[in-house]
Amino acid sequence: MSYESLIPVLRRLAIEAGDVIMEIYDADDFEVKTKSDESPVTAADEAADALISAGLREAFPDLMLVTEEQADSHAQSGDTFLIVDPLDGTKEFVNRRGDFTVNIALVEAGVPTRGVVYAPARKRMFYTTADGQTVEETGPFDPGRPGETKAISVSTPDNGALMVVASKSHRDQATDDYIAKYDVRDMTSAGSSLKFCLVATGEADLYPRLGRTMEWDTAAGHAVLAGAGGQVVRFDDHSPLTYGKDGFENPFFIAFAPNVTLKGA
Repeated sequence: MSYESLIPVLRRLAIEAGDVIMEIYDADDFEVKTKSDESPVTAADEAADALISAGLREAFPDLMLVTEEQADSHAQSGDTFLIVDPLDGTKEFVNRRGDFTVNIALVEAGVPTRGVVYAPARKRMFYTTADGQTVEETGPFDPGRPGETKAISVSTPDNGALMVVASKSHRDQATDDYIAKYDVRDMTSAGSSLKFCLVATGEADLYPRLGRTMEWDTAAGHAVLAGAGGQVVRFDDHSPLTYGKDGFENPFFIAFAPNVTLKGA
């Protein structure tokens, strides 16, 4: 596998999955089930997962695949693997708020090196190119033909007037208390991995997450942010957030533009 062969496949599968998701999203009604961890799952999650998994296994049969909706894949670990969240932000999907994303990433030696985040309802797509730089594609999102792209990069933040993005569905007092340690110009809320992308484009400077996430929730957004010059570190000791951990559960973390002066826990 080369990055040149990987990126078109990730992009195409993300768009095809987004099309399937939007067909269900635009329907009059859809069933919402509850998984064993009490999180919601819909036919859109399952259909997108099936499409992406089949496409990745066909294109890259030798690469390990970890996906949220297939529990048997969670026992897998290795130095290099593909990791998928076919519909991040299911609560946003269920409540028809639009901030949901398709996420596919490649992890190498514990680091997400390439990835795509596609928000079909918002008509925004971000991905790393073969050389590791991040671009935003502006449409028309044809699976077989890339549209116009623009390079993106993180902001050069003013630590006296930071722009902060936080979770729309998982905001809590601990997060608010931590944000209060900074001089904040303004705040915005977003769902799913779009928060990483807002830091990547410079629309926000800082995204702290003091809540449970899994590696498939964050890997693609992490890759997108890294390719735009940003960083993601553990909340407790500010060391780099790594992947391939037992159980694939993340610690609390902070995503940020590098010139942000991070505060302690």
